[in-house]
This record gives sequence, structure tokens and C-alpha cells, in this order.
Amino acid sequence: MTDSAAPPAPEVSRFLRLHPPFDALDPDVVDRVAGAVEVESHRAGTTIFSQGARPVEHLRVVRGGAVEIVHHGRVLDLLGEGELFGHASMLSGLPTGFEARAAEDVVCYRIGEEIARELLAAPAGLRFVARSLLEANDLSAAAPPSDPAHQPVGALIRGAPVVCAPDTTIGTAAQMMTAAAASSLVVDLGDGSLGILTDRDLRTRVLAAGTPGDAPVSAAMSAPAYTCRPDRLGSDVLLDMLDRGFRHFPVVSAAGEVLGVVEDLDLVVMQTRSPFFLRQRIARARDVDQLAAAAAELRPMVIAMHGAHVAAINIMAVYAVVVDALTRRLLELAIAGAGEPLASFAWLALGSQARREATPSSDVDSAIVWFGDIAEAEIRPHLHAIATTVVAGLERCGFPADSHGASASSLTFVRSLESWQSAARSWISDPTQEKALILVSVLVDSRPVWGLHTGTPVADTFRLAPTNPALLRLLARFALSCRPPTGFLRGLVVEHTGEHRGRLDLKHGGVIPIVDLARWAGMAAGVTSASTIERLRVAGSVGTLPPADAHTLEDAFELVSGLRLQHQVGQLSAGKEPDDYVDPATLSPLTRSYLKEAFHAIASIQKRVAAELAVGIR
Repeated sequence: MTDSAAPPAPEVSRFLRLHPPFDALDPDVVDRVAGAVEVESHRAGTTIFSQGARPVEHLRVVRGGAVEIVHHGRVLDLLGEGELFGHASMLSGLPTGFEARAAEDVVCYRIGEEIARELLAAPAGLRFVARSLLEANDLSAAAPPSDPAHQPVGALIRGAPVVCAPDTTIGTAAQMMTAAAASSLVVDLGDGSLGILTDRDLRTRVLAAGTPGDAPVSAAMSAPAYTCRPDRLGSDVLLDMLDRGFRHFPVVSAAGEVLGVVEDLDLVVMQTRSPFFLRQRIARARDVDQLAAAAAELRPMVIAMHGAHVAAINIMAVYAVVVDALTRRLLELAIAGAGEPLASFAWLALGSQARREATPSSDVDSAIVWFGDIAEAEIRPHLHAIATTVVAGLERCGFPADSHGASASSLTFVRSLESWQSAARSWISDPTQEKALILVSVLVDSRPVWGLHTGTPVADTFRLAPTNPALLRLLARFALSCRPPTGFLRGLVVEHTGEHRGRLDLKHGGVIPIVDLARWAGMAAGVTSASTIERLRVAGSVGTLPPADAHTLEDAFELVSGLRLQHQVGQLSAGKEPDDYVDPATLSPLTRSYLKEAFHAIASIQKRVAAELAVGIR
């Protein structure tokens, strides 16, 4: 390595502002960073830092040339001009998870740890780091046990929570936070819900707004605060933080006790980095052609993540995050073309996309909900036109709409909040209506990907489901209608006719029976929009499923999802369109044995549920 004199700060500043996260930072901050930059040069083939080395002390930005990211001798990524590296090790204090090597003569801007931590802790910097790490090509096989992505958030709590009542003065609350060296304070509202006050709230809602220190903390807090359970994985919680735009989540036990607060900075060092920077390309795309070009990189990313031994559950979540990003950008482009609608609205992902369980073979289910008293004749056609454009754009990017019509491009799935809620209440009160159970199953999985401030307004209507035993019984019967493919003498039932003859349908035979059971058990426990794993865990904890059965279904879901994704990755690698039909002969004897046991375990649980509820199995 050779060091050279830094170019003039204005030149460095202009360069940094062209690249994230500097392009979203205040110009004065970028100028200060530019003034502290050091320049280093590396000859082609030299190592900048080694895998497993002590934590790095500098953030590096590639100014010219290219840097290879190497894991156990295998090149995972090639970084070009403007790209950052070294931040994961620096932020976590952990040894480096990969080798950085000059692919050609390279020049780097080197930023010292103190100023680098400051800029990455700013909202724009933290969003960049969190999203790039979350969507990264996982090197979890080499990750140390302390990797936050694979730990429950309860293990990441760094201190006791600071809690106060809503009538506590802001001045007292600030003193409590200072004494505890805490960046947030939890407000117990007394009705089972919580509020939260953060350092940022003190700056923007108190100091900047001129709110007096003797005002109650309720005047500056955010409420209700989004919370998480201590057993949720760090990766899942960070996904929620990014979706909702919050930086602090109180961690609450099943009994309602506040255990602590987890911050986004605790969670960002989760994985390495994205090989294709898909999110950045999507955000910068100016038309559908550019989005389609970016989307074409998603399948190679899935192949790479699978090759790096990332768990199928995590790959499916990242896949869904990218499709969410595509949807949002398509909405921005569609609204720019059609004009702002007369009312605010939310775009709802449905089905596997909503549960973050999508795979390359998945289609896209969607709906729209609008808010306010705008006349339907004025707003619905406009939103439907936007939806039609977005759905067509997704199709162009390789993500077809649901073949059964559950799509925002259908007027049936474009409604006001009042209309959706009225329909949901009708299905709850009379689940024998035509298609009621199907529509309940579709809508309870809804998750907003546009208009995130609205929460889950449609899905939340189904929290009333536990009050109607008849609905739950019919939902149970519906959940038991799809049977695993178990056959005579513990064999596997395969397709007997058609193009998939002799093959095993992993989706309808393995995934759907578990998803349907989890949805029913979750709704019986009062859980609406959630992943299959989360529903099973809640169902096991509250007793709508025996804990042993919930655990068995969770293991089976992970096994079948892993085999399904492995099959699709093989098809993608061979240049084929992915599907869910596996030839049992291609599976190892041990895998076939595990799969048979999983299918029989699912069937046994279905029989127990049927016997307990006396609903029968079709």
C-alpha cells in the first residue's frame, strides 16, 4: 500500500455526493468528511485486509479501480467506483468476514473510524448500511455466533429499560435518559400500550419546536410504539424497522413486561454485502426498462445466496424485500404519470409476498385500500388505472399477477378502508358466504408496502375472528382440506398424469398444508398479518396448537422450503423456469426419509386437529 496526498476537499466532496449514503447527507457533513479523507493506493493483486483479521479501523470508498470481496478463496463480489467496504467489521467490532483484494490498481478514500461511525449513525447513513447488509449475500456459514441476524433480540438488549408515566415532565424524562446513558425512554400509557421518546424527539419536538421542559412527556412521544417479542430474530425485527421507518423497538415479554429497547444500530451488522446493489439500482431506475434490467439480477442473487448456504427462510425474506422495492418504485413512476390521487392509499401485498415467503416461482397477489370519504366514482378508477400500470410493470419485470385474480388490477381488489372492513366483518359473521373462507385467507395475509404509516388496517379487522367459533371451525376445515402426499406403506404420492407426472408437488403437498394450519391457529390466537413461522410460535405459546405440534410444523416448513428453493435454484442455474415439482428419485435416501417423516407428521397433526374440533378432513 502507498499513501498519497489527498486531493482538494471540494473535489473529494463532489465525488462523495454522487454516491450513497453521502448523496443523502447534509452537504456540511459531507464537506467535513471530505476534509478528513486520506488517500491510499494498492497495486493489483495485493490484499487490503485479510479475512478473519482484527476489526478494521477505517471505512473505505473506492475512488478508482476495483476491489474483490473474497470469502475462503471464492470471489463473491466486485466493488467499483463509489462503493463502500469495511463498515460491517468496523461497526460490530468483529473480525473481518472476508478478504478485500485489489482486482486491479485501486485508489481508496479512507475515512477514520470516529468520523465514519458518526456519519453511519446518522439516519441516512444507517439506512444505507442496514439495507445493504440486510439484502446482502449472506456469509452466515462463517459468521461468528454473536451475529445479530441469528440471535433473538432479547439477547441484544444492552441495558434495563427507562420507563416513565405519560404525565412525567419532559425535563425529568431527559434527566432519566441521561442518567441511564439511554437514547430512548418507554412511556407506559396504562392501557396496555406503550409510547416512546427518543433523542431525536427531544431535538425535533422539544428543542426545535420550543416545547417547554415542564410539558408532559406525552406531548413529545410517539405512540403507540411498535414492539417486538424477545424471541424474534434480529433479521426479522430489522425488516420491520426498515418497513416502518422506526429506529427503536421496545422488547416486551409475553406477559407485557418491558424488557428493554433494541435499536437499529444493534441490528445492522447482520450479513456481508449485496453483490448487485439491487435496492440502489431500483431506487435510481427512471423507467420500467431500467427496473426490468435491475430485476433480472434478482434470480442470480438467489442462486448466489443459496450457494453461500443462506437459510431458505432468509432468502425468501430478501426476495420479498426486493419485490417490495420494485413495487414501490413502480408506484412512484405510475403516480408521476397519472397524477396524485385524491386520497391517500396503501398498496397491499397478499399471500406469500405478504408473509415474506416468496420464491422465484411465486406470482404476485395485491390489493389497494384508500382512506377518507372521497366518492368511489372519483377515486376508484384513478387508483385502478395506477394499479393496472403497476401490475403490468411487475409482469414486465418477471413477476406475474396471481392467476386466480387476487390482484389490484382487478376492481374487486380496489376498495376503501370502510368497504374492506365491512366485507371482512360480513365474512366473519357469515363465513358460509360464497368464497368467504378463501377471501378471509387471502386478506388476513395482507401487508402494506406503500403507505406504511397505515399499519395493517385490513388484516387487523380479522382480530375479531376468535369471537366467532363457527368461523374458526370452518377455517380449520379449510386448512385441513389440503393433504400432504403420503401414500401406502409410508411412500410419497406423485403426480400421475400431465406434464409433471412422476413428480412431487412440494408447494401444495408440503408448504400449503403448513401455511393453512398456521393461519388458522394464528387467527384463533388473535394474530393476523404475520409469517408462517411467527404464527406457529404464537400458536404454540398460547395453546391454539400444542407446543410440540407447533415446533414440528416449524421444522417441517423449514425443511420443505429448503428443498423447494434448492429445486428452483437448480432449475434457474440450468436456464429453466422454476416450479414446485420435484422428482423424488433426485433426492438422496436420507432426504427422502426426512421428507416422508415431515409429511406424515403434518398429516398426524391434521388428524389431531380434526378430531379435537370434530370438523373432519376432506
